[in-house]
Amino acid sequence: MIALWFVLALAVALALFSLRGDSAKARYWRSARPALDTPVLVTLIVPVKGFDEGLRENLFALAAQDYPDFELIVCARAPEDVPAGVLPPSARLVITASTLPNTSEKIENLFAAIDAARPASAVFVFADSDARPLPHWLRSLVAMAASPEVGVATGYRWYVPTSGGFWSHTRSAWNSVIAGGYGSGQSSFCWGGAMALRRDLFERQKIRQAWTGQVSDDYVLSAKVRQAGLRIAFVPGALTPARDHTTGREFLGWSARQLLLTRIYRPELWRLAFMAHLIYCAAMVVAIALVAAGQVWALAPLALQLGIGMTKAARRCAWASAALGEPAGSPWLHAALSPLVTWVWLYSILASAVGDVLRWRGVSYRLSRGGCERLS
Repeated sequence: MIALWFVLALAVALALFSLRGDSAKARYWRSARPALDTPVLVTLIVPVKGFDEGLRENLFALAAQDYPDFELIVCARAPEDVPAGVLPPSARLVITASTLPNTSEKIENLFAAIDAARPASAVFVFADSDARPLPHWLRSLVAMAASPEVGVATGYRWYVPTSGGFWSHTRSAWNSVIAGGYGSGQSSFCWGGAMALRRDLFERQKIRQAWTGQVSDDYVLSAKVRQAGLRIAFVPGALTPARDHTTGREFLGWSARQLLLTRIYRPELWRLAFMAHLIYCAAMVVAIALVAAGQVWALAPLALQLGIGMTKAARRCAWASAALGEPAGSPWLHAALSPLVTWVWLYSILASAVGDVLRWRGVSYRLSRGGCERLS
């Protein structure tokens, strides 16, 4: 019985501890976008690998950014990787000319775009093709990246299931757990779909050399920025809506891939997530078993644990709506899905716990923290 009490008490303590800093985060997510006194020249880079739902609209949203002077480079491994009719007129298409055998195709494409960037550009900005930024997205990122203490400015993806089914809503709630970790201080990592860094910093910190032989651009860049003693700065104005749909199989495979990358590149974060969700799920099972055995008192810690989790889920959705300036989903639905999402998190972590092979966009890689091997 003492062990059961301990599990319940630990879960409640973790839930209460997770509330720390929420008020400051709420203020930051609702804060005004950073001002850009002197706009600098920017190269905006987006790699494309085949069809994404809403790809044309996503690329046109990048081309229509409210920024005075930027070039948009769409980069791909081969011309057939870019579907017909998706390129905005202002975009420049760059095809990767060389092959690095043990480097991800995405990073190869980024290298080709960087080599093709106009020499006058002072900031590199990187985007993903499967999300649709709002008009102020680029300005917000560049303004934050201009700060001398900032190594990289980052946004994050927010799934907006405008007409999606159960799994699209579940993915949104699942992904919001990561988004909710971002605040005004040092962030744990940047997200490859919304990154901005100064060109001189890219060259001085030898990011090209660090990316060579790797799969992950964002985890590697995050490590280099931390090593340099600089800040990974989250920009609420660069929160990026993704409006595509998903199925259960697609989502569960995607979530396991994300956490496999985390296990390889940031094992301490992976272990922390594993222990937290294991404790939360174990406490749910213990409380339900005790109630079923007639121990009604166990409803109290269960209600407290679930109540805190549901409150945080609703808050995250409200923060995202404030940052986007439009509805980011239903806070009540995020709250209702919170208990299930805890179990989905545990499943995803366990699914990523074994193996070192990542298959993405038709290519397989064997991962290690020191590099990767392209298998096919």
